[in-house]
Amino acid sequence: MPAKASVNPHLSLPELLKNLQDALRQPRPLGAWMLTGQQVLFFLALLVCLSPAGSPPLALVLGLLVALVVGNPFPAQSKRYTTRLLQWSVIGLGFGLNAQQALQAGQEGLVFSVASICGTLLLGWLLGRWLGIDGRISHLIASGTAICGGSAIAAVGPVLRAGEGQMSVALGTVFILNSVALFLFPAVGHALQLSQHQFGLWAAIAIHDTSSVVGAASQYGDEALRIATTVKLARALWIIPVALGTALLFKTPGAKVALPWFILGFVGAMLLNTYVPALQPVAPVVVALAKVGLTLTLFLIGAGLSGTVLRSVGFRPFVQGVLLWAVVSSVSLWAILEMVKL
Repeated sequence: MPAKASVNPHLSLPELLKNLQDALRQPRPLGAWMLTGQQVLFFLALLVCLSPAGSPPLALVLGLLVALVVGNPFPAQSKRYTTRLLQWSVIGLGFGLNAQQALQAGQEGLVFSVASICGTLLLGWLLGRWLGIDGRISHLIASGTAICGGSAIAAVGPVLRAGEGQMSVALGTVFILNSVALFLFPAVGHALQLSQHQFGLWAAIAIHDTSSVVGAASQYGDEALRIATTVKLARALWIIPVALGTALLFKTPGAKVALPWFILGFVGAMLLNTYVPALQPVAPVVVALAKVGLTLTLFLIGAGLSGTVLRSVGFRPFVQGVLLWAVVSSVSLWAILEMVKL
């Protein structure tokens, strides 16, 4: 009889995980296909996300478990499809909104947006100087916190001529905090008995990425989702002036600014839902599909996190991200509690 495989009790946790991932990478026959254990577990987690039990927080947790425990078997595909899936999901959510209500929410959030974006960029610069952080990394983290997380970093990075390492540090810092926000914000909102109106504004201002803004707001209620989505996408348009200002500040000649075109799709869907009554029976189906797409987006975002990403985040950039986020979250919450009484 062959000897039973034994586990070395002196192996560290990273070594045990590496051994597990190596074993799960071995292809085995499953019906007519040859699949690895990693692929099977990836698809099983994906099915849970698509089931009635699926939700944005659960999808993110499952994605994180896949990435950190068994390893993501499709890292390149996950990265490629995450942005597209998020953009199409956001456009689909537009079919659940009324143009007049969205315009009102956007106007109300304008003052908060202008004040928070300018204040965040200034505070980020001061914290970066105080902590002695590379200027490009500091500006990327501040831009991601001020506007819309990874999307802002992806737009501002080329304007800065930031290197891959600098981009990784900023994206890793924002991603970690963004993941925490998806769970923390609804809990704080309920503890403080925030109205859906208040919570929608707060989530749009203080949570980094659009994916987690929509995920947190969808847990809180339909009105919170409507306000959060509208205000967050209005804030995303600030990528353009911030990127142009970055080109001037860092003296980058010939810089090109990527425009967030999917926001126009969101506005178009909202206008169709408002002014084309024939589409109203179809709109709920599109919105339901968009929410499923958002859940899958968060799963892919979680699955994209790796030990390499975590190791790329240095101590001082992470401290800057935490301090900046804590100040923005606290000040915006105080302002909303004082000024928004709904």
